[in-house]
Amino acid sequence: MSMLEVQKLSVSYGRVRAVNGVSFEVKEGDLVSLIGANGAGKSTLLKAVMGALTAEAGEISLAGVPLGRAPVEERVRRGMYLVPEKRSLFNSMTVQDNLELGTYANRRALRFQDELRRIYRLFPILEERKAQLAGTLSGGQQQMVAIGRALIARPKVLLLDEPSIGLAPLVVQQIMDVIVEHKRQEGLTVVLVEQNARLALRAADRAYLIEIGKVVKEGSGSELANDPQLAEIYLGAGKAGRETADAASSIV
Repeated sequence: MSMLEVQKLSVSYGRVRAVNGVSFEVKEGDLVSLIGANGAGKSTLLKAVMGALTAEAGEISLAGVPLGRAPVEERVRRGMYLVPEKRSLFNSMTVQDNLELGTYANRRALRFQDELRRIYRLFPILEERKAQLAGTLSGGQQQMVAIGRALIARPKVLLLDEPSIGLAPLVVQQIMDVIVEHKRQEGLTVVLVEQNARLALRAADRAYLIEIGKVVKEGSGSELANDPQLAEIYLGAGKAGRETADAASSIV
C-alpha cells in the first residue's frame, strides 16, 4: 500500500524554481531517503509535503487520500509529522513538557504516561533529563526530544529533515538505530532527508537523488549506494569516504 504519494510537485521562491516536478512514492512501512547536495531542494520538498510551504503545482496523497491545500495542522491530524532541521523545541520548557506537546497532534493526552514510558525506553537519557530545560541539552539530546515528541504523536508518516546535522557520529548512530528499529517493530513509514548520503542509503528501502530540484536517479538504497558515479560524487572517495562507511556500518 502506498502511504505517501507525491506527483509532479513544484515549489518556487520568487522566480527561482526550487522543486521542479518531483514525484516519489513511499510504501507503508518503508524508509525512503532523499539525497543530494546542499541547495538541491530536498528540505524545500519536505516542507511542501508537510504544507509548511505552498506548492504551485502537483498533488500529495496520504494513505490514498489527496491532501489538496490542507494546512499543516490538518496534515498532522491525518498522521503526518515533520521533525525540522532546527528541531523547533521550546527551550524554556522541560524535556517532559516538550514531549507532552506530541499528544496534542492526536488527542492522546489520557495515554500520555504510557507513551512517555515508550519514548524513555527508546531514549533512556531523556528520562534522566526529563526535568531539565530543553535549551540546556546537547544537540544530540535535543534531537532525541524532537524525534520523541514526533513518535508520541503516533504518526503514519514521519518526515525527518537532516537529523544528523551538527551531531557526533556516535549520537547519529544511536538515533538512526532507534528510527530503523522503530520502523521494523511498529511499521512506521519514514521519509528521510539527510546530508550524509551513505548513512541515508544504508537505512533506505528506496532512495531518490535530487539535483537542482529534480529527481535524477532512483532505486533501492543498495542500488544507489553501489552506483559508481553516485558513489564518486556523493559518497566520497579515499580515506574520508572509508571513514564515513565505517561510522555507518553498524546501522541497520
